[in-house]
Amino acid sequence: MAKTGITPRAEDYSQWYLDIVREAGMAENSGVRGCMVIKPHGYAVWELIQSAMDRRIKQTGHTNAYFPLLIPKSFLMKEAEHVEGFAPEVAEVTRAGGEDLAEPYVIRPTSETIIGDTFARWINSWRDLPLLINQWANVMRWELRTRPFLRTSEFLWQEGHTAHATEEDAERETLMILHDVYADVVERVMAIPVLRGLKTEREKFAGALRTYAIEAMMQDGRALQAGTSHNLGQNFARSFEIKYTTQDNREEYCWTTSWGTSTRLVGALIMAHSDDDGLVLPPMVAPVQVVVVPIYKNDDEKRRVMEAAASLTKGWDDLFRWKLDAREHLSPGFKFNEWEVKGVPVRVEVGPKDIDKGTVALSRRDRPGREGKSFVEQQGLSERISTLLADIQQALYDRALKFRDERTFTVNSYDEFKAKVEEGFVRGYWDGTNEDEDRVKADTKATVRVIPFEQPEEEGTCFLTGRKTNRRVIFARSY
Repeated sequence: MAKTGITPRAEDYSQWYLDIVREAGMAENSGVRGCMVIKPHGYAVWELIQSAMDRRIKQTGHTNAYFPLLIPKSFLMKEAEHVEGFAPEVAEVTRAGGEDLAEPYVIRPTSETIIGDTFARWINSWRDLPLLINQWANVMRWELRTRPFLRTSEFLWQEGHTAHATEEDAERETLMILHDVYADVVERVMAIPVLRGLKTEREKFAGALRTYAIEAMMQDGRALQAGTSHNLGQNFARSFEIKYTTQDNREEYCWTTSWGTSTRLVGALIMAHSDDDGLVLPPMVAPVQVVVVPIYKNDDEKRRVMEAAASLTKGWDDLFRWKLDAREHLSPGFKFNEWEVKGVPVRVEVGPKDIDKGTVALSRRDRPGREGKSFVEQQGLSERISTLLADIQQALYDRALKFRDERTFTVNSYDEFKAKVEEGFVRGYWDGTNEDEDRVKADTKATVRVIPFEQPEEEGTCFLTGRKTNRRVIFARSY
């Protein structure tokens, strides 16, 4: 039975998602078209994802910097494929200070151009390479249809930009970010399994040589692109004159990369794990991992229960992100419901009877109702909760992986494809052209999500064209 205010997933998945965002206090619409206000609970989740990502980015040798929000329009025009890809989403500033601007500024949809202009000044010699830079920023893309976190006109993200002496170094960087940073955070921290692979020419980033991505399955069987990493080749280096002098005094263009993840990861988190009762958060990204709810009826019981709660939680500041919900104007039942909707992984209940028995009630959010509730000894409670949090983290990943595996189908014909793509991911041999991809999208609204790194050794038959090929791809409908 769904909580009041939350539409069941089976009834209307899109509305369920919007209800979770609202009822869990994640975000709300703003007075600006297509832009959201990220509320404290939603922003706290983003900060935990951001922290995990930032730590890995720095551990791999990158440093953070910041670049302007406004980009001269002439910069965007320098890379033809890039400007064509972003033109429909670009917002321009044409007037400032009461006067028309001599040259319009673009509100950054992405920063390859302004950073390319900067890199051209920062790089002179082979000694300046590799240059490994990341920035945390906001961007603007004038989306026609928006949905909180998943697709908004303004969103928060990180974007990495690097320059290298060789194509091999740039390719190594691109793949390292995909595997060691993005996939590692999404799988280990967010407990969402991902597929890794190459994008097709049709789906790659505008102006890139190659684009790699991680793709996650949501509970409606659709794909969500959780991160992309682009080998830009020398395209932007040539457009912005990013050159270096080699050790034997030759002048060469750099090889550059860019890569990004955004607040869309919060949307992925909601759709991958939550249920009809509200948000479900993996402990690693839960702003409150443990909530303690004291239960009492009079002042004497209150004194005893609060003393017991203080004793039980001693030292917890060093172990958990926890909260004692001592609000007196709310009933325990109301508090249980509120923290359940907000996705707190573990709830501890302590009342007079628990004190007498030397126990507490523990409830785990990933198993709602009686299935997730147990009564445990107060002695050793901290260790028990630590183990429970680790169990919940792993259980959520295992559940998401099982769901993805059950909703991934191998097909051998287009009729099979059309039947199964409505249910989840479809794996099949593919030797189609860009026009073939367009046809499939027109017929089914599905696109090639990735060309997986792991490919079969045996040759097969393309399910659409009938041609022989060694390549398999993953198709799905997506967000």
